[in-house]
Amino acid sequence: DWGFYTSRCFGTYINEGMEMLLDGIAPAIIDNVGRATGMPRGPLELCDDVALDLIHKVRVALKRDMGDDYKPGRVDAFIASMVEQHGRHGRKNEKGFYDYPADGPKQLWAGLADLAPPRVTEADAALVEDLKKRLLYRQSIETVRCMETGVLDDPRQADVGAILGWGFAAWTGGPLSLIESVGVEAFVQT
Repeated sequence: DWGFYTSRCFGTYINEGMEMLLDGIAPAIIDNVGRATGMPRGPLELCDDVALDLIHKVRVALKRDMGDDYKPGRVDAFIASMVEQHGRHGRKNEKGFYDYPADGPKQLWAGLADLAPPRVTEADAALVEDLKKRLLYRQSIETVRCMETGVLDDPRQADVGAILGWGFAAWTGGPLSLIESVGVEAFVQT
């Protein structure tokens, strides 16, 4: 298996945010919902903080190292375009999902709507709940995979590591505690 526990699960959070963007969810909704789950930053903001070019380099390295086992998704092409065609490297070059003007607050990059046209610009309570689940459950699924493959062997360490390692929503008790509180059957069903 590739990667450390925290990097694998952190990657699912930002990836799910980009998937939502490609699904047509407005970026402001995505980041607002990310913070509303209890995560310290929205997934797109976090991409900018980490650096889009670094995220792209990791994907390129994974593809090289995994060979035919690597299954590229639509986010791969999107990130490549952001970095290679548009020079959007994130906060470090003041150009990512957001622009970071020296004389004011960050603003969503106007060109983002051309790359990922928003079709959903209003979020009712049901959509917000669905998006919250997508963000939290995706990280929880990867945590389970880490347990199944021996990357982790203690559920308590998984939960504490998630909260302290990448800021998983503390109110849940951690990704495995979230599954337990929802109920395994209901979680799997969802």
